[in-house]
Amino acid sequence: MESIISQSYEVHFGELAKAALKQHIAKSGYSKVFVLVDGNTKKHCLPFFKKEILEHPIDSIFEIESGEENKNIGTCMKVWEWLSNVDGDRKSLLINLGGGVLTDLGGFVASTFKRGIDFINIPTTLLSMVDASVGGKTGVDLGVLKNQIGVINQPVMVLVFTEFLQTLEPRQRISGYAEMLKHGLIADSDYWKQLKDKGDFTDVMKIQESIAIKNNVVLQDPTEKGLRKILNFGHTLGHAIESYCLENPEKKTLLHGEAIAIGMILEAYLSHELKGLPKLSLEEIKETFLHYFPSVDLDDNDVDSILKLLKFDKKNTHGDINFVLLQSIGEAASDIKVPEELFQKAFAYYRE
Repeated sequence: MESIISQSYEVHFGELAKAALKQHIAKSGYSKVFVLVDGNTKKHCLPFFKKEILEHPIDSIFEIESGEENKNIGTCMKVWEWLSNVDGDRKSLLINLGGGVLTDLGGFVASTFKRGIDFINIPTTLLSMVDASVGGKTGVDLGVLKNQIGVINQPVMVLVFTEFLQTLEPRQRISGYAEMLKHGLIADSDYWKQLKDKGDFTDVMKIQESIAIKNNVVLQDPTEKGLRKILNFGHTLGHAIESYCLENPEKKTLLHGEAIAIGMILEAYLSHELKGLPKLSLEEIKETFLHYFPSVDLDDNDVDSILKLLKFDKKNTHGDINFVLLQSIGEAASDIKVPEELFQKAFAYYRE
C-alpha cells in the first residue's frame, strides 16, 4: 500500500512500514531505542510488535496507566524520569506504541526531553491511526481540560499495522470511526457517503483515505493558523462534553469519539442555523451518528455545566468562542461566532 508523504515524515502501512522502520533505525545511529506502552498495549500489542515488527533490540520499555485520566503532567514526569534514569540522551529514539492518549503524551515527552529527541508513533487504535498520531499535535490535559499543554512537533514516521485493531473492543473501534466520518463532513462528501452506511472499522483503504484527508489539510496549514482549524469540527462542544463526563462521577466516562459524535450533531445544528446547512443534511448527520453512537442523557443542569467549560477551548481568542461549522457536507468554515441562545436549542435538538 502506498505511503502518505507529510511535511517532514511519512505514514507507512503494513510490510512497507516494517521495512521503513528497519531501514531508518539502521541508518540513524541511535544511542538507545526506548518503547512507551500502556497496560493494554503491553499485554495485547507489545508481543506482536517485538516478534513481527521491530528487529532491533529494545533498551528499555516503560508502561504508563491507560485512560484519558492519566494524560497529564504527572504521567509525563514519570516518563521523563524513566528516560533520565535509563541514560536517555539526545540521540535516543522513543517509540510510542498505543492509542491517542499515549501518542499525544509520548510525543510531548519526546519533544521536551533534552529539548527534543526523535519519536515514532505506532498507533494501535483506530482513533490514533486516523487522527491522533498524525499531524504533529502533542500534549496533555490540564485537570479535565483537554489538550491545554502541548506543542506541535512532527514524528520521524508513523507506522500503521491494522492487525492491532483486532485487539480492540467494538466500542474502541467505533470511537475512531467518528473521526473518519468527520473527515468526510469537513472535506469530502463522497467519502462521507461511502462511510456512513458501511460501518467497516478495519478497511485499510478507508483508513488510508482518512489519513490522506487529514494530511492534506495539515500540509496546507501545519500550525493551525487557518485551514487546519476545520479538523476541529465537533470538538468545541465535544471536548466540553468529554471533560464534563470525565470530572463528574455520576456520568459515564465517554471515549473521545463518543463525545465528538455528540459535538458533531450539536454543531451541525448550529451550522443549519448560521451557515445554511440544509435541513436534510442535518437530519442525515444526526441519524448517522445516533446509529453508531447511542444517545447520551444530558439534562439541563448537565448542559449548563458543559457550556461553562467552553471558555477553556483552545480555539478561543479575545474572549470569543470560535466554532467550525458546515456550509454543506464536505465544506467547512472556521472562526464562526455563535449566539449563546443557540446552544440550548442545539442540545434540545440532540435530545429530540
